[in-house]
Amino acid sequence: MKKHSFIPFARPDIGEEEIKNVVDTIRSGWMTMGPKTVEFENLFAEKIGPGRIPVSVNSATAGLHLALEALGIGPGDEVIVPTWTFTASAEVIRYLGATPVFCDVDPDSLIMDLELVPSLISPQTKAIMPVHFAGLTCDMNRLFCIAKKFGLYIIEDAAHALPSTFNGKLIGHWPTDATVFSFYATKTITTGEGGMILLKDSSVANRCKIMRLHGINRDVFDRYTSKKPKWHYDIVAPGYKYNSTDIASALGMVQLKRLYEMQKKRQEIADRYLDELKYLPIKLPVNAARGDDHSWHLFVIQLEPEANQSRDGFIEKMSNMGIGCSVHFIPLHLHSYWKKTMFLTEDQFPKATSAFSSCVSLPIYSSLEVEEIDYIIESTQKLLEKR
Repeated sequence: MKKHSFIPFARPDIGEEEIKNVVDTIRSGWMTMGPKTVEFENLFAEKIGPGRIPVSVNSATAGLHLALEALGIGPGDEVIVPTWTFTASAEVIRYLGATPVFCDVDPDSLIMDLELVPSLISPQTKAIMPVHFAGLTCDMNRLFCIAKKFGLYIIEDAAHALPSTFNGKLIGHWPTDATVFSFYATKTITTGEGGMILLKDSSVANRCKIMRLHGINRDVFDRYTSKKPKWHYDIVAPGYKYNSTDIASALGMVQLKRLYEMQKKRQEIADRYLDELKYLPIKLPVNAARGDDHSWHLFVIQLEPEANQSRDGFIEKMSNMGIGCSVHFIPLHLHSYWKKTMFLTEDQFPKATSAFSSCVSLPIYSSLEVEEIDYIIESTQKLLEKR
């Protein structure tokens, strides 16, 4: 095998059109939340489908926080979340004085085990926050059945799930109370930092819009562009500074046009990995059901005992061979804050605890070159093939 220059775990796919749109925006003189942000919101909502109200934000974390706050989640309330997620999914619940209740995962998909959810519901439970891990969706039909039976909100953490589908319908188009996407640098499309909330209720959307910018009751863009005096505004709540910017939106608009082009490249890489790594002593990630799309934000393998290779050792050897790998995720019940605050133990989440010790995320992104993909596959085979 020919050793390549280091292949990072993630690399954004940015072209000249994105750069031009950002430069044009800077030259326009409007850099913060303005016309490009409004246009990006509308384009995004159109891409997902009718009936959803978009609210752009500066991160998916901000989007989850705003959605929970607008739905009235507060002290004494509980929200069910998977332990297999990034801490943002749970920390936003604590921002509001509410309590996250952690759920174990399916050992194959690493998605919240919906069979366990009813046993976690109490009189204080107000919402479920499913995480569409790696771009594979949770079972939306089962999720709606649980939410309807117990009268719960559904706030989707869809940071990984653009453009994933369940039963042929895009995540974001399902009539959940809120769906939150991420445009972080590693995602299918990026604005550097950023996110989007899609909501079904106009009053909830209006609350999110007010709270994303200090609790101001009027749109700042309108106040600054009006040709008539419109300087007056009122603070109606102690809001946050969560708005997006026109610079970010200019980047996002072009990325959105390339969404399916970039997802197709990720799918092609995933197909090669699934085919050429299938004989190795690893558990491969679950693919989307026939007829559905998987965003392939991540490609997570789990090393089997026959691999005779520790997870940490494998990652170190891949790094020495010039390939960046990662781990998604360290389950929340293993982090000191959550473990101590929520009195959590490893045996409460046996499936997540077991999977964590063996999971590795291989590089998968649309700017990977064919030679780099070949090298990743060859290197993985070399380290894990049976001798």
